[in-house]
Amino acid sequence: MTTPTDLIATAINESLAQYFNDLDGEPPSALYEMVLARMEKPLLVNVLQRVEGNQSRASEMLGINRNTLRKKLQAYDLL
Repeated sequence: MTTPTDLIATAINESLAQYFNDLDGEPPSALYEMVLARMEKPLLVNVLQRVEGNQSRASEMLGINRNTLRKKLQAYDLL
């Protein structure tokens, strides 16, 4: 049985495969930061929508400290 976690991993794997294919042999650079930034902002936006903007509930759902959440929201201009 496919779990939601499996679906996320599959989507990431497919996106990375396409990314490397699109590079056409060129070496990637700063891949780690690029992937985190492309994943983190939509994650924050979706979680905040789900909890109707409640940062305390969002931080609980994400498993991070509320202050850490606020710093991330500021970094992505989401506050």
